[in-house]
Amino acid sequence: MFEIGFSELLLVGIVALLVLGPERLPVAARTLGRGLGQARRAMNGLRAQMEREIDMPNLDSAPLRRLEQDIRQGISLKAEPANDSVATTVARESTP
Repeated sequence: MFEIGFSELLLVGIVALLVLGPERLPVAARTLGRGLGQARRAMNGLRAQMEREIDMPNLDSAPLRRLEQDIRQGISLKAEPANDSVATTVARESTP
């Protein structure tokens, strides 16, 4: 991914030594190493999960289709609109 040679690593090390100092440089390097290790483990876990999900067998859609049909049969779309039912109720109440 990144092609970093020895000279680049040496330059980064010298700059880090000048900026952080010899006392804080080991602590910073250890913290950086731990962070990179956690990031690498997270990426490997994500990659493994994606590969498992890609390799999953196709789900059987027949039960889902039956459920959809049952739901559609249970819903009645022939209900009267709310305005018509109010008008018939008012008309029934007004006639003796």
